[in-house]
This record gives sequence, C-alpha cells and structure tokens, in this order.
Amino acid sequence: MSVIGIVAEYNPFHLGHQYHIRRSRELVGDNSPVVCVMSGDFVQRGEAACFSKFARAEAACRCGADLVVELPLPWSLSSAEGFARGAVYLLDALGCDAISFGSEAGDLGDLHKLADLLSLSEITDQIKSALNAQPNLSYATARQQVLRAHCGDKANLLESPNNILALEYLKAIRRLDSKLRPLTVPRIGCAHDATGGDWKSASELRGLLREGKLIHDMIPADAAAVFERETLLGREISRFDLLESAIISRLRMLRDEYFDQLPDAGDGLGRRLCQAAHEEADLDSVMTAVKSKRYAMSRVRRMICCAALGIDADMTAGMPPYARVLAANERGREQLHRLRGRTIPVITKPAAARELDENARRIFSLGSEAHDLLVMGCPSVSARRGGLDWTTSPKIL
Repeated sequence: MSVIGIVAEYNPFHLGHQYHIRRSRELVGDNSPVVCVMSGDFVQRGEAACFSKFARAEAACRCGADLVVELPLPWSLSSAEGFARGAVYLLDALGCDAISFGSEAGDLGDLHKLADLLSLSEITDQIKSALNAQPNLSYATARQQVLRAHCGDKANLLESPNNILALEYLKAIRRLDSKLRPLTVPRIGCAHDATGGDWKSASELRGLLREGKLIHDMIPADAAAVFERETLLGREISRFDLLESAIISRLRMLRDEYFDQLPDAGDGLGRRLCQAAHEEADLDSVMTAVKSKRYAMSRVRRMICCAALGIDADMTAGMPPYARVLAANERGREQLHRLRGRTIPVITKPAAARELDENARRIFSLGSEAHDLLVMGCPSVSARRGGLDWTTSPKIL
C-alpha cells in the first residue's frame, strides 16, 4: 500500500485542496493514506494564518486527509528551498513513498528538466554572476534569464508559484536521496493570488475574511463547519491592529545587532528593517521602507516574522527534529502505529516535547511562542490566553 504525502498550508482549506487530495488518491489508489505536512501558525509568504494550525488541520482531516503534522516554524518561514527541504524530510520520516503537489504545468517532464538544470553547479554560478552584474536584479529574474538561455520557453514555467514549489520538491528529493515518488495534479480553478471563478483561491478567501465576509458556501462543508465554529468562538484571526502592534513592539525591543542574524538579512536588509521598525508606525510602512527592487515583498515579510519570533539564520541548516501531530483520523492513527521504531520523535501530546533534546525543545518552544503571538489577533479576549500550545492535544476524529 502506498502512502501519499502532501505539503500544504490550507490557509484556509478550500475546494481546490479537497480536489487535490481526491485526485492524488485516484492516481495512486483509493485506499492510500494521505499524510500532510502543514505550516503552523505563520506561513511561508510571511503572514499570520487566518485560523490556528489546530483548526486548519482539523478541517483538512474532515475533508480527506488522514494525518496532519506541523512543519516546524523555522522551515514554515523559510525560502521556498528551505520550506520544501524540511517538508520532504518529514514526509520521508513519516513513511510516505509518494509526494503529490499541485502545479500549473501539470506535467512532470518539463519540471524534471528544469530541476536537472537547477541542480548543476554551473547554472548556480551563472545565476550568481547575473546577480553580481546587475545590482537591482531579483533572484527570480536572474534564474529565469539563465534558464531561458539553456531551455528556451520552458523557463516561463517559473513564472507560476506552484511550479516554483514543485521544482523545489524535486530538488529536495534529489538532495536528500529520498525515495518519494513525485506526482503532480494540474491546478484548476482560480489562479494563485487571483480573483473570480467558481473555485476561489486561498488568497481571495483570505481577502474576503479580512473584509468580514462569509466564505462558508465557497469551501467544503466540513471545513466551513470548523471555521464557522472558530469564528463564533472569537478565534478567527481578524484583529490585525492588535497583531501588528504586538509584532512592531517585539521588533523595537530587539538589539540592533540581532537584525543582521536574521534569515535573508544580507545586503543591508537587516539594518534597514531595524531602522524602519523604530521609525515607522505600521507594518505596511515598515515593509515599504525595507523593500528593494532586488527582493520580493514575501522575503521582507518572512524576515519581519522571523525577527518577531526569534528565528536565526542558522536554524534551518539542519532538518526538522520532530513531527508534531495536529490531527488524525483512524487511518492516520494506523499510519502512526507503523512508525514505531523510526528515528524521528513523533509528538502526539505537547508535554512530550519537554523530553526532546535541547535543540528540538528550542524549536518546539518557538512554535508555542508563535501561537501566543498569533492569538493576539483573535477578537475574543479569552482566546488570547498564553500557553495554549502546550495544552492543546491533536484533534482525533
């Protein structure tokens, strides 16, 4: 029996996510367990999630996933390369033998060819040379220019975000010598970060939530029930004024030299963030002051989150040291039983994290502190209590 691995954020879980899970099973076998590695309370684009990791994991398990584990915070807030590497490592450790991901390409052939090129040291050197020759050139543009010289229009695939992550999964499989078999499901419905269409993108759904609008008729019914419950309990992340104030306050309390130790803080970005955090009045102004032509806004957002949450540049040099279960059904629990004796610790009760080694405890604590920060955006005062991450057990269905 195959075990399908999926890397996701489910921010929030929507119809396209449900289709991806269903189609992945059709490709491998309808009885195959689906194991998801999911970002926690802060996501790879450098933002707080719209609902807690516990609610999003429960929604996924009610809509087709069997087991959802958390991608620890440093990898959730890493670049696409670090994000993919940490997630692929966890899927391997959790007994998966296939990884399914969405892509705009819908075809592994061209993606493999691009991954082959990006794995060559000479291509890496050419990208570095292009960046050195043009100070305002972004990494994404330099990479595309170099690849276009080698494979023509195939380089245009890197204009689409799901294709970019797909390439990073393929690269991670090679670098980790993983046995995961890649599968891709063509993305359907509304494009990433676009609006309109019958199937809404996660970006459009988040925008509707920020406007105070209902989304329950735009997402799977079981997911809608989870998110409606969270909203009624005042646990939807909607008080961005409180959350932004908390983040800026944390930034202003940091030592100046700490900003240079952040991930992606090179080329003076760390110093610019330090100055902007002490001068600007809101996060949009901070990001605008730090942004440059070379670096995408998502990189700036991630750096701000890393600064507020205590993440250093060297934290993702290794691999995630544990797998924390957020939700599971009966088939997911069966998969957990098969993992007994594996080398990576599997955390099913948060108290067990106290028995981890020093590095793993530190990373687990970062995730708990991130949850404490996230809940500052909840409308309900009682939902903003601290320490809840240490007392919340997985949702078992």
